[in-house]
Amino acid sequence: MVAAAVILDPAAPIDGLTDSKKLTAKRREALDVRIRERALAFAVAEASPDEIDGLNIYHATHLAMRRAIDALSPAAEYLLVDGNRLPGHHVPGQAVVKGDARHPAIAAASILAKVARDADMLALDARHPDYGFARHKGYPTPEHLAALTRLGALPEHRRSFAPVKRQLNLL
Repeated sequence: MVAAAVILDPAAPIDGLTDSKKLTAKRREALDVRIRERALAFAVAEASPDEIDGLNIYHATHLAMRRAIDALSPAAEYLLVDGNRLPGHHVPGQAVVKGDARHPAIAAASILAKVARDADMLALDARHPDYGFARHKGYPTPEHLAALTRLGALPEHRRSFAPVKRQLNLL
């Protein structure tokens, strides 16, 4: 689970910021560079597979968000968070449903998080090429599910992920 926090410079707007899922990988990567160059502050943080298994995906997402917020320098004064709930942080703010399509700072954070996650999947693919992480990016595609069945779970797989859980219960 990867989350990011970004404080944009109002004097240096970045054209093209939108929901990361609506952008090509090439466009996300170009925007990632621009965000890192022009933002007043940014941070990318993660929650581990063990944390996700122990907390659940919702709480682990909020943990990663809090870590990203805490890593900002300068610190944030007000949060705009994509979703319907704030991550339980002392900084005041508001949750915005579909915020990555409505607020440039949320879009910028979603882009940084997606690019970082995709890079993690490429690194995982380099270590375990038979799983196809470079193609499916860890999403539960038929290719990924078939690789799990054929090769078994890796330490990087969440044990609470239903296909992994099913497989481990069969062993």
